[in-house]
Amino acid sequence: MEFKTLHVRYQGTVCFIRLHRPEADNTINDQLVEELGCVLDQCEEEVTVVVLEGLPHVFCTGADFQEIHAHMAEGRSIRSNPEPLYALWMRMRTGPYIVLSHVKGKANAGGLGFIAASDIVLADGTAQFSLSELLFGLYPACVMPFLIQKTGMQRAHYMTLMTQTFDAETALRWGLIDAWEPESESLLRRHLLRLKRLPKAGIAKYKRYMIELQPLIREGRELAITANQTMFADPDTLAVIYNFVNKGQFPWEG
Repeated sequence: MEFKTLHVRYQGTVCFIRLHRPEADNTINDQLVEELGCVLDQCEEEVTVVVLEGLPHVFCTGADFQEIHAHMAEGRSIRSNPEPLYALWMRMRTGPYIVLSHVKGKANAGGLGFIAASDIVLADGTAQFSLSELLFGLYPACVMPFLIQKTGMQRAHYMTLMTQTFDAETALRWGLIDAWEPESESLLRRHLLRLKRLPKAGIAKYKRYMIELQPLIREGRELAITANQTMFADPDTLAVIYNFVNKGQFPWEG
């Protein structure tokens, strides 16, 4: 199957997925979510490890503001449907494979959702992490259940309020990532050498068990989806996004 937003390759029981929207700074759109779901479908039977990567300078930067701007410029209504993305992150968290995110460059907003939904996260020295949503009057509603489970409530709360960029060492200290090295390819290989030995049946049973111990992502689903839809239906919020794309203007600069 040919994908337009991903590069996919298989090496034994390992599936490598590269997010590939260079023209859009690796932002998330409906097609990317759909294509990732198709790849995970293919990983159900044989694959034991899914490696999720971005481009050398950017992992993933969240919602596609350019797409929102284009819809508004054409007079089309904005209908946010975060349910498929939330379901995708739930599949990453619960699926019968280990999801390993390998982060280089920028990871922002919804990009942290992919990181928080992963079983293991590695990074190199160029990795930069942030939650910028609150600068635009938004908040990371769908990311939050996964992020809280990964880092704890107060750390996720702090990241959201501060909206600041932080490096790999800080991300490691805060529990967002598991390991980093200035050049991370060797780090990735060492992890895969261990992970490839694990049997698929054991992985599946273990992940089912772990999700029962940490039910927040299931219990928080409806609240997160409703909050996201409410935010993206707010004309004032959409105007802020439009002005940012159109003029490069933050709300406090208006």
